[in-house]
Amino acid sequence: MKAIKVSIIVCVLGLMSFTVLPTAKQNAKSELGISPISWKSESIDLGEIPQNKPKEINFEFKNTGKTAVVISNVKASCGCTATDYTKTPIQPGETAKVTATYNAAAKGAFTKTVTVTTNAEEAPKVLSFKGTVI
Repeated sequence: MKAIKVSIIVCVLGLMSFTVLPTAKQNAKSELGISPISWKSESIDLGEIPQNKPKEINFEFKNTGKTAVVISNVKASCGCTATDYTKTPIQPGETAKVTATYNAAAKGAFTKTVTVTTNAEEAPKVLSFKGTVI
């Protein structure tokens, strides 16, 4: 019985001694032709805004890569926010914007998000804005 326990321990330790070595990871962005973008601000504090007056928020970015950037989708976190964005490809060095218009109907503090999907980033970018409706 003791020999079986020893052989199991030796087996387990033997298996644990194998390590997975990291493989050479190439830059996926350059392989896929993904162009990086630089957001001017990913979060905007609006401070106090008046009730029943829609507030427009502009999120600007610059294409800092070598290929055109295309915005494929922009989605607000709630129905109280309308969105608009640059529909044409943004060439290298150019700037563009995503606009969120918040319907400031209810008084009080708020935090909202806008999710932007582009061919420049692997995951959608979540932008946010906050403030207080007075």
